[in-house]
Amino acid sequence: MLRTNEDDSSAQRTATFRLAEVAEHHTAKSLWIIVDAKVYDITNFIFDHPGGEEILLQYGGQDVTAVMQDAAEHVHSDSAYDMLEPFFIGNLSKADVALAAADASKRRENAVKETPFIDITKPMLSQVWNSTWTKEHYLKMVHIPRHCHESAPMFGSPLLEVFTKTFWWGVPLFWSPIITYCIMTASRTIAVPQVAASFLGGIFAWTLIEYSLHRFLFHIDDLLPSHPVAFTAHFLLHGIHHYLPMDKMRLVMPPALGFTLAYPIWSAYVAYLPLGIGHAVSAGSMTGFVLYDLMHYYIHHGRPYGAHLREMKSYHLDHHYKNPELGFGITSKLWDVLFGTKLY
Repeated sequence: MLRTNEDDSSAQRTATFRLAEVAEHHTAKSLWIIVDAKVYDITNFIFDHPGGEEILLQYGGQDVTAVMQDAAEHVHSDSAYDMLEPFFIGNLSKADVALAAADASKRRENAVKETPFIDITKPMLSQVWNSTWTKEHYLKMVHIPRHCHESAPMFGSPLLEVFTKTFWWGVPLFWSPIITYCIMTASRTIAVPQVAASFLGGIFAWTLIEYSLHRFLFHIDDLLPSHPVAFTAHFLLHGIHHYLPMDKMRLVMPPALGFTLAYPIWSAYVAYLPLGIGHAVSAGSMTGFVLYDLMHYYIHHGRPYGAHLREMKSYHLDHHYKNPELGFGITSKLWDVLFGTKLY
């Protein structure tokens, strides 16, 4: 970084940055953008952006002058530019001004020329099923987030669409009676302190299950067969969430899928753990799942409250927008740290 003003009191206002230096600041931990050759550090503005933080992360470290004037995205008002001023940290080096504009133009041209993928205005599932893509193309494209105002159609039939969407409150509504049943069943066999200890153990066990499912099932990219049937299964299981990460109705896990994944785990607990303890541990793991699903929804759509939620929101959004091959923890980074998949 070069400082170009002799007056130290105004040095911050006249700092000069190279394009490569700005490009390094592209995550939720440190997010800079360029507008009209001016550099802004909008890290502290990410979660206050009226259009959501995801679109900012998509263009982090880049020149967004044209994007802010693009009707296809959103034409920003004068007040939007006024809101940027407190975050001004310096100017782009004169040597890089033309280069930044050219890079931005090239990226947009490439986006237009990109090999066709899924058209979110048409039923998506049939497009994946009938695709002729290579595995490499599918995995590359499905991890480039898109945005739509409403849920994109899966089947095209209104009757079938209903079964592809889940309200966030449907998760605790579905699982609470099952959790209650498991706790009551355990209480008939073991003492309350044992129930409580086993329940907490189940919650802890869920954190490992959460990590394992996310890493080894939802992100089974290396082992994914290069076939439309495999692409369709991947898209239904988790690909759609990476492709449309802000779809509110397809963010939490549908009860049918959740039950399908939970039943083998519950069966193993009951079969291999002592009588009563298996049910209590099951109740804990199911509670952990409910908390995970609600936190996942909140991370995407809520305003983070407290240091941990703010940190995990930044962490998970960087998993979506920067590196989907790392950062598999949603509720914590514990297993990412232990297994060497921590983003930062």
